[in-house]
Amino acid sequence: MQSLFSKITWVNVVTNIELQFDFKAKYSYTLEVMMNKSELVEQLAIKKDIPIKRAEEVVNLIFSSMTEAMVNSDRIEIRGLGSFVIKDYDTYTGRNPKTGEPIKVSPKKLPFFKVGKELKEMVLGE
Repeated sequence: MQSLFSKITWVNVVTNIELQFDFKAKYSYTLEVMMNKSELVEQLAIKKDIPIKRAEEVVNLIFSSMTEAMVNSDRIEIRGLGSFVIKDYDTYTGRNPKTGEPIKVSPKKLPFFKVGKELKEMVLGE
């Protein structure tokens, strides 16, 4: 039986553990790499050599401050990263995806992240 794999290497930035996956070219796989809140806390604790509990308090303080600002419709700008704003959406007529019937969608406010120039250039490799 043929192997379904060709080699892909992934390194966990927190633990520096290298994992290798082998995927055959005829199959298309996307490996999602994301950081959740607990991994952010770990990174802060490691990089600043502080206890996990203290790092968690710092991250929680930042997130709660940002949440409070957005609840008050304030704009948050973090140079080099981007900005968070609240966008207001008026009432509009949408469609029920099951039936296709028109429905009235109430006005709403939603958080929106606009990527900053520096981050965009780094992601694009410019």
